[in-house]
Amino acid sequence: MSVTGKSNKLFAWAASTECAVVLFLAIAAVAIPGTFTEDRSIYTSAPFLMLLGFFGLNLILCTIKRRKSISVPVLVMHGGVLLTLAGCIATSFGYVATINIYEGTSANRFYRWDRKEDVDLGFELLVKKINTEYYPIPVKVGVLKGRQKDKLFVLKTGDDFEYDGYRIKVESLEPVTEHLKLSVYQRDTRIGTYITSGPSDLPPGFPYTFALVAFQNPRLKRLWVDLDINQNSTKMAGGTSEVNGPFKWNGLYFYHTQVARDPSGAPYAGIQIVRDPGRPVVFAGFAVMGLGSFLSFKRRFSRKTQ
Repeated sequence: MSVTGKSNKLFAWAASTECAVVLFLAIAAVAIPGTFTEDRSIYTSAPFLMLLGFFGLNLILCTIKRRKSISVPVLVMHGGVLLTLAGCIATSFGYVATINIYEGTSANRFYRWDRKEDVDLGFELLVKKINTEYYPIPVKVGVLKGRQKDKLFVLKTGDDFEYDGYRIKVESLEPVTEHLKLSVYQRDTRIGTYITSGPSDLPPGFPYTFALVAFQNPRLKRLWVDLDINQNSTKMAGGTSEVNGPFKWNGLYFYHTQVARDPSGAPYAGIQIVRDPGRPVVFAGFAVMGLGSFLSFKRRFSRKTQ
C-alpha cells in the first residue's frame, strides 16, 4: 500500500464514528476513577488532556469529511462541543488552593493542591468577620429585680414582650457563647441594650436585669464570610462568600467551605480559591450546543408542518 493510501486510510479512521466511540470510552474509563476517588488531578493529567485533544481532532476531521452533507444545526452543535473541549483543556492551566484563616486575621500563603505545597498567590486575604443567621430560636427569658426572679417569658428571637411599662425585644442569640441580646424600649423609644453575658448600656438605675434560662437547638439559615483582598498594604477589593455564592476577584473564585472553632474556641473559616480560565469557554460551548439543539428542533418541526 502506498503512502498516500495509508494516509487516506488513517484520515478515514480518524474521522470515523468508530474512532469517536473508542475515544469516548477511553475518556470515560480515565474519568471514572476520579469520580469515585475525588482525585481531580486525573482531569489535568497529560493522558486525559491528550484524549480530549484527540476527541476534538476527530470531531474536526469528521466535520471536514462530511461538510457537504452536515446541516447547519449539526455544524453549530459541533462548534459547541469543540468550545467545551477547549474550555476543559484551558481549565487544566488553573488551580485550586485552600486555607483556614481565623476571624480578624489574614494570610498570604495558600496550599495549592496541584503543586502540593504552600505558595504565595500575590495577595493577602483577610477574613474580616464570620456571620451566622439562624431561624427564630425559642428561648426562655428570666426577668430579675436585683437577685430576685420576677418573671419568666417564653418566646422566639425577633419577638418582644411587655413588662412594667417597658417593651423588651429579643434581638438575637449566639448559641455557641449563649449570649442573648435584648433591646429595651420605653414609650417606643429605645433606651438601651442588654446582653446576658453582662454588657449593657441601659440607663443607670434601671431596675431589671435579664437571664437566658433555656433555648432550643437552633437551625442555621445562612452562613457567610466577609473578605478583603490586600496587595502591598492596599485594599484591592472586598465582598462576601457563602455557599453557592463565591466572592469573585481578578479571575479568582473564593469559596467558603467551612466554619469551625479550635480547642480554645476561636472561630476560623475555610476558604477555597479557584482559578479556572476555561470556565467561560465551557459555558460558551454549552450555549452554542443549546443553540444548535434549538435550530435542529426548529428544522425538524418546520418539516413536519409543511
